[in-house]
Amino acid sequence: MAHAPATPGLVDVHGRAIRYLRISVTDRCDLRCRYCMAEQMTFLPRSALLSLEEIAVIAERFVARGVDKIRLSGGEPLIRRDVSELIRRLGRLVGHGLQELTLTTNGTRLAQHAAALVDAGVRRVNVSLDSLDPDRFRHITRHGDVAQVIAGIRAARDAGLRVKLNTVALRGLNEDELPAILRWCVDEGLDLSLIETMPLGAIDEDRVDRFLPLTAAFDRLSADFPLVRDAHRSGGPARYWRVEGTDTRLGLISPLTANFCDGCNRVRLTTEGKLYLCLGHDDQVDLKAALRDGGLTALDSAIDHGLGRKPARHDFRIQAGAMPAVARHMSVTGG
Repeated sequence: MAHAPATPGLVDVHGRAIRYLRISVTDRCDLRCRYCMAEQMTFLPRSALLSLEEIAVIAERFVARGVDKIRLSGGEPLIRRDVSELIRRLGRLVGHGLQELTLTTNGTRLAQHAAALVDAGVRRVNVSLDSLDPDRFRHITRHGDVAQVIAGIRAARDAGLRVKLNTVALRGLNEDELPAILRWCVDEGLDLSLIETMPLGAIDEDRVDRFLPLTAAFDRLSADFPLVRDAHRSGGPARYWRVEGTDTRLGLISPLTANFCDGCNRVRLTTEGKLYLCLGHDDQVDLKAALRDGGLTALDSAIDHGLGRKPARHDFRIQAGAMPAVARHMSVTGG
């Protein structure tokens, strides 16, 4: 099915070329980060999920139509059984339409998968890490072991992967630790991206209490580090600086204080086969149904229909007592 004749490239109704597909291979996670999930979560039944074969077919179709970057995410992608088979299959597309295959992980299983990721063609991974302090990390994740994650990060680096930490800046929780995290990245040869918390899904806290604008975080870091603007682009929304005299880049992802929607080049495929056109909207099309009912012809039509509905921008707001922008959690859509 994946070798049907190519159709025109992917351009949304606002004229933006779509070159980046993020795929959530599972909504499940072995951590319960407070800003991301409720402590008690209801996950999708396994019968509702795309098979790994279906994920591969859909991804191959996007590449045939012009997508040149794929990021696998979750939940935690490395907990899905046999996910390594999917990674190897997609890795064969690198250099054949696909420029980069990457992964976002919480790092808990990275040590055991690092070598296989490199062998499959992955060259760069993002690791979600919001604190280096064991007690604070356990509080944020509800039960995680930061030593396990650090071991995974070092195993990935030593295997030849470029590692970037993704750290959500949280007022009153980890804002005092951000300089130490950046210093650790410099010492370990890692990159760091700071992310503003986003109003996705109901959680057990009010996000306004934890929202830290990255303008404030950057001011603090600028006082401690010589930061120079870097022209590097990763294909995502981050704006980059470099710690002068080092190889460490600092990225800022600011969906609330510095909206980046004008240049959006992304769509997201969920583990149940829904294509979401924007992280902050509920507009979606069912690619699983299209593929199962009509093969690649129906899949192409569904993708085109979705791009015609992609909104111009998200409507994220952080206000006391405000409802989340969308009901689904980040783990459903994929990071």
